Amino acid sequence: LSVANLSDGANASALEKEIGSEQFPVNEHYFGLVNFGNTCYCNSVLQALYFCRPFREKILAYRSQPRRKENLLTCLADLFHSIANQKRKVGVIPPKKFITRLRKENGERARDEVDTLPFLPSNGSLDSQNHNSNTPPPSTWVHEIFQGTLTNETRCLTCETISSKDEDFLDLSVDVEQNTSITHCLRGFSNTETLCSEYKYYCEECRSKQEAHKRMRVKKLPMILALHLKRFKYMEQLQRYTKLSYRVVFPLELRLFNTSGDATNPERLYDLVAVVVHCGSGPNRGHYIAIVKSHDFWLLFDDDIVEKIDAQAIEEFYGLTSEISKNSESGYILFYQSRD
Repeated sequence: LSVANLSDGANASALEKEIGSEQFPVNEHYFGLVNFGNTCYCNSVLQALYFCRPFREKILAYRSQPRRKENLLTCLADLFHSIANQKRKVGVIPPKKFITRLRKENGERARDEVDTLPFLPSNGSLDSQNHNSNTPPPSTWVHEIFQGTLTNETRCLTCETISSKDEDFLDLSVDVEQNTSITHCLRGFSNTETLCSEYKYYCEECRSKQEAHKRMRVKKLPMILALHLKRFKYMEQLQRYTKLSYRVVFPLELRLFNTSGDATNPERLYDLVAVVVHCGSGPNRGHYIAIVKSHDFWLLFDDDIVEKIDAQAIEEFYGLTSEISKNSESGYILFYQSRD
């Protein structure tokens, strides 16, 4: 333990030196998280969420309210409070209470729930459990930060009537293709699909099944946009999931072009604030790290290790142009924060 503490201290002091005491942001803390066995995915998501400032601020404000019965949210609030109130600026902290609670609630599905996103806001874990009625339920502010609205438009090709149905989302899961960009992935997500033959659409106006065009558009853009890249694909011939290491460029600034005509804030501009990266060749053979933007620089969190990186180094996490080597470090979940 003493050797581990010495190495942690060396890592911490190196980071402080690299940032420099003059440049070190006031009231900011950079703490690695101890890995409790297969918890690198969880650690990476926690770091990404901690550096989504609106989320961190709401969690810390939630903790200052009257105490509730322990649940995942109270454990998360305690962890964030512990990081934010450390005497030292850098170091390592064990998120043991949070991990114990997460395992209790999710069973032993420790990590890698292939291509479903066990990312806290979207899996219901942070909804109002044992909520005190005097204050707004956490689900309202979790939704305030991450929730957007999609509109599903269907146009009958016979009578041209358009019907639309709205649905809320807390993250968007997008398919990936080789040598593309996030904008391309989002366009693919909103591509027009023709409903024909056995998939014809029942048109209320025509009162019969008709061929139709269907497309998905973003109607309400969230404050923080969480994008999940579907990098794990089930291969029938292999009877298992394989990793798509495709190169997908994610820009530091993003504007959505797949918005609906009646979108409330279509011009909203986003800045990349965090990326959860999958390292390895497949869903069950790999490791997760997080890269985050804090103030004007980028940091890499690899469990208990924290390093400062150049913005240009982010390009290393786009993926691979060639399929020869399947072992890659590639962006898996992206967090974009709105400027307004």
